[in-house]
Amino acid sequence: MPTKKPSVRIPRVFKPLWKHYRYKVYYGGRGAGKSWSFALTLLIMGVKQRKRVLCTREVQGSMKQSVHKLLSQCIEILKLGSFYRVTRDGIFGRNGTEFIFHGLKHDPMQIKSLEGVDICWVEEAQKISNESWDILIPTIRKAGSEIWVSFNPNLETDPTYVKYIVNEQRDNALVVKVNYWDNPYFGDELRDELEYQKELDYDDYLHIWEGHCKTSSESQIFKGKFAVEEFKAPEGVVFYYGLDWGFSQDPTAVLRCYIIDRELYIDYESGGTQVELDSTYKLIDAIPQSKQYTIRADSARPESISFVKRQGYKIESVHKWAGSVEDGIEHIRSFRKVHIHTRCLQTASEFVKYSYKVDRVTGDILPTIIDANNHYIDALRYALQPMIKRLGKPKMARVIGA
Repeated sequence: MPTKKPSVRIPRVFKPLWKHYRYKVYYGGRGAGKSWSFALTLLIMGVKQRKRVLCTREVQGSMKQSVHKLLSQCIEILKLGSFYRVTRDGIFGRNGTEFIFHGLKHDPMQIKSLEGVDICWVEEAQKISNESWDILIPTIRKAGSEIWVSFNPNLETDPTYVKYIVNEQRDNALVVKVNYWDNPYFGDELRDELEYQKELDYDDYLHIWEGHCKTSSESQIFKGKFAVEEFKAPEGVVFYYGLDWGFSQDPTAVLRCYIIDRELYIDYESGGTQVELDSTYKLIDAIPQSKQYTIRADSARPESISFVKRQGYKIESVHKWAGSVEDGIEHIRSFRKVHIHTRCLQTASEFVKYSYKVDRVTGDILPTIIDANNHYIDALRYALQPMIKRLGKPKMARVIGA
C-alpha cells in the first residue's frame, strides 16, 4: 500500500523560492511563516537534488542559536526521518545533501574556507553587519549558487535593510515583503495577540506584525497620545471636517473627527494621489454627512475651494499665521487621548511617523518638526482650526522640509 504523501502547508507567496535568483529576500512581520517556509522548501529541495546548504546568522554561540531545531522539526512534519540523518553538528541526506551551521561574526575564517555551497540561508538577517556581508557574499561563489535572506526589519539604517530594501537590487534578486495576511495558516491565538498589541501600542504593532522599521520613539510627536481602535460615534455629537489638497506625490486628504470630554475621535478618512479637481467630490462623499457640515480646507488653493463650493458643499479656507502649524500640533497634543478608528490607516500611520528632527551626530531631539508624513494631520489641524489658539509667543519648534 503506497505511503500517504504528507500535507505540507507553505503559503503561496513562497512559491517563487523554486525559481532561480542569486538573492532571495523575504522580510516582514511576525506570523508570515518565513522561517518555516524556508526550512520546508530547503528540505524538499534537498530530497529532489543533492544540495550543500549553509545556514548562518550573525552570532551562533551554539546549535541552539541556529535553525537546526527548526529543520529537525520540519523533517518530522515531512516524514523524512528515513532520508535525513540529524546529528548535533549537521543534517545529512542519503543523496549527499547536507546542512551545515556557522555564525558569521566569530567564525569568519571558517566561513571564508567553505567550498561548494549551493544555497546559503541567512536567518535573522537584520542583525548582519556590513563586515559580515563583505565576508559572506564572495564565499558563496559556486556557479548557480543562491543567497536566501529572511528577517524582520528593525531600523532603516541596518545594513541588511539598506542593502536589499532601500537600495535598488539587480535583476537577479527576488525581494518580497510578506506579513501575516499572506499566511492562510495564521492561527487564532496569534491573531488575538496581534489585536491586543494593536490596541496597546499601535507603533509596536506596526513594527512587530507588519514589519515596519522602528522609529525613534523619543522624536515621535504623538508618542503615547493616541490609540487605534474600533468605536462608533454616539448620536448628537458635532462633527468637524478637514481637507488638505494634494495632486502628484502628495495625497489629497479628507477626514472627520469629533470631541467628547477632551478626547479627540477620528472616525473617517478618505484620500488619494493624482486626484483631479473634478473628482475631489468623490473623496469627500466617501465620508458620511459631509454635505451637512462645514469643511475647512487649506487656503493655498482658493480656486479649488470655489469649485468644491459650487458642487454644493459648505467649504471655507482656514486662516494661517506664522507658527500656525506648531500651534495646531500643540492643540492636538492637548487632548487627553486621540482615538483613531481602525479604518483610518493613513491617519494612524502618520501619527506614528510624524516626528521632530534628530541630530545625526549627537542623537539629540531638535525643536524642529519634519515636514513629512503630515497630510492627514494637516487636514485634522484644518478641521480643528476654529479652536486652535494663536499662542503669540516664540515657538519651541519650527517646520523644515523632509
